[in-house]
Amino acid sequence: MNGDSGAGVVTAPPPTTAPHKERYFDRVDESNPEYQRERNMAPDLRQDFNMMEQKKRVSMILQSPAFCEELETMIQDQLKKGKTPTSLLALQQIADFMSTSMPSMYPAAPQGGMAALNMSLGMVTPVNDLRGSDSISYDKGEKMLRCKLAAFYRLTDLFGWSQLIYNHLTVRLNTDEERFLIVPFGLLYSEVTASSLVRMNLQGEIVDRGSTNLGVNKAGFVLHSAIYSSRPDVKCIVHVHTAAGAAVSAMKCGLLPISPEALSLGEVSYHDYQGILLDQEECALIQRNLGPTNKVLILRNHGLVAIGETVEEAFYYIHNLVTACEIQVRTLASAGGPDNLVMLDPSKYKSRPRVPEVDGDGSSTQPKWQIGEQEFEAFMRIQSQSGR
Repeated sequence: MNGDSGAGVVTAPPPTTAPHKERYFDRVDESNPEYQRERNMAPDLRQDFNMMEQKKRVSMILQSPAFCEELETMIQDQLKKGKTPTSLLALQQIADFMSTSMPSMYPAAPQGGMAALNMSLGMVTPVNDLRGSDSISYDKGEKMLRCKLAAFYRLTDLFGWSQLIYNHLTVRLNTDEERFLIVPFGLLYSEVTASSLVRMNLQGEIVDRGSTNLGVNKAGFVLHSAIYSSRPDVKCIVHVHTAAGAAVSAMKCGLLPISPEALSLGEVSYHDYQGILLDQEECALIQRNLGPTNKVLILRNHGLVAIGETVEEAFYYIHNLVTACEIQVRTLASAGGPDNLVMLDPSKYKSRPRVPEVDGDGSSTQPKWQIGEQEFEAFMRIQSQSGR
């Protein structure tokens, strides 16, 4: 009986040992000093470190261009539908907070001007503050010009070219050549934003006051409107009072051809100082002195003017003009007078050709840059990195 029953029993094979599954702790090197430091860390301190890492990741996400663009797209889509639900207002508040309060993860070192003080205190107001409903009233071209001009004001302050609330940078609107943008009188250059710029016509009438209740300096309007009305090719005008520029403007010799920067300016025009520019008769004289093609005008005993067919070109000429004046002032101070200087021959000067850079295989894949575009674009990257 026992034998028969044993014949019908199926015997299961002996259980095999399960393969060893690697666990996290198997990969931990307990002799690692970093592991020992974390293990011995107090629980409260470890929690603080974890929270800091989480905040860092959240900040990087919030400051990423993709997130900002997506948020702005959501706001614009809702605004086009004509609705302002609570969720939209919350999104708008988030966007405004990010644009004004979030510090840059990798801020650039401040270089000068009031902007340096603001950056050191963490009070940098972004150039592009056209958000939500504020941006709908401007077309794409005007938005771009507002941002470029506001950024130009910030650069002027960063270079130390600004003089309190005085002097002016303007840009003619592409959509309407009879109107241009100018800073409201009373703002420091470090405070200028895209929305704060005033739109006015050549007759002196304010068309759009911008985001402030400030007016416009009449002397600044007269100078710029005089140039715009006589030079349809001009899209941007810069007028600054730097110390070296004022010094050169008071020299009988004028700007000397002693540096490549001076030669790059071409023919330089001059206008004798007659006090604060308010007289229409003087406007006609300025127009004649500037001429039909010159890009630089030195106001005797006063300051510097540079113009361009683009914002970038005006930046190029004013940067080289200011640099040339600084070189001349320092050279004359050390050389003892113009008789001891080596003058360059303008007829032999060859300007840098604006051609695409050639790759190693001889092909050219780079875009053709216009005057000042590469330089201006480089400084725009610096402003973006600094949270402006």
